[in-house]
Amino acid sequence: MFQEKEMLDRVRKGDRKAQQALYNHFAPRMLGLCFRYCDDAGDAEDVLQDAFIRVFRYIGTFNGEGSLEGWVRRIVVNTALNHLKKQSLTRFQADVDALPEGDQPAVAAASTLELEELLRLIRSLPAGYRVVFNMYEIEGYSHAEIAKMMGVSVNTSKSQLMKARRMLQKRIDESEL
Repeated sequence: MFQEKEMLDRVRKGDRKAQQALYNHFAPRMLGLCFRYCDDAGDAEDVLQDAFIRVFRYIGTFNGEGSLEGWVRRIVVNTALNHLKKQSLTRFQADVDALPEGDQPAVAAASTLELEELLRLIRSLPAGYRVVFNMYEIEGYSHAEIAKMMGVSVNTSKSQLMKARRMLQKRIDESEL
């Protein structure tokens, strides 16, 4: 059983076994998160490793507010975003006009799609669309938070999400034919 408080104390003291246990506990879920942001397995694994280096470096700053998993998740997301920025994969349009809320189509329920196929379709989105879609729809960030983290306007975030939804809906429809 994973005893978070005891584990944190040991990790903060530099206990390698505790670090390994923490890694083993969170890595599988966080690798899945990395796959949603990265194009291939190698990049996802690199992001995961970089993220855990940061987790261990900054574990002393975790003050217990919120969950440890949420704190680790935020580090992983930020590491994935930094990775994408370094690769210049996230190219966003500037100065996008505000979109009316009713102009954003919802992605239809993909109940006939297998989860693996749906994740493959999400990964096939262009990087900018994929990042905003993941952050908004899956991670639950607001457009204001996405804009701040990505260095874009709120309207750009909304536009990227709308385009991602449309493209994903089209790909879902095509895959169901």
